[in-house]
Amino acid sequence: MTRTDTVAEQQSGRPWRRRARRLAALWPTMVVGAVIWVLLWGDLSWANVLSGVALGALVALAFPLPSVGTAGTLRPGPLARLVGRFVGDLVLASFQVAWTAVRPGPPPRGGLVTVPLRSTSDLFIATTAGLSSMVPGTVVVDLDRSDGILRLHVLDLAGSSGPEGVRESTRALEERLLRAFATRAELVRLGLADPSGHLVPPPGKEGQP
Repeated sequence: MTRTDTVAEQQSGRPWRRRARRLAALWPTMVVGAVIWVLLWGDLSWANVLSGVALGALVALAFPLPSVGTAGTLRPGPLARLVGRFVGDLVLASFQVAWTAVRPGPPPRGGLVTVPLRSTSDLFIATTAGLSSMVPGTVVVDLDRSDGILRLHVLDLAGSSGPEGVRESTRALEERLLRAFATRAELVRLGLADPSGHLVPPPGKEGQP
């Protein structure tokens, strides 16, 4: 085989490698698609999970976006805790908003809350903002990408334990997201993992992997 043949063979294989890398990079979109699809249907089943994965991959392939330059590592345990807690918060907030709409008395007092986030990654900032806005009673009104700050409007500020309660719950959501997807280096930098890469248990949950 001549050198020209070898170069031609390598060039012909490059598109396949690019496609393989592109498919491998779809997993965050596929996971988010599955979560959103299950939440929309309100039924956790294999059919809905697989449909959400397929839909997320289809959207990412049909409408590709520029890479945000963020690597990640999928951790099943923290991902399960992220999804479970998010579904619980979603259900609880839905009942709270419904009760607020029908209860007697003066309307609740809303307010704007500024929440500084830990991560400087566009991916994690945007995902934290998206998940926060999906919870009834909370709307993201501004996202300061350069400083990693969210500004939220909360329907019932007192019912959310005040501004500090909103900040604490939003940063806890971001932390669960980071534990589920962030790289080891990012977790170590943010103090969520020790230098060996093992996750540091959240406060009050010693022994959590």
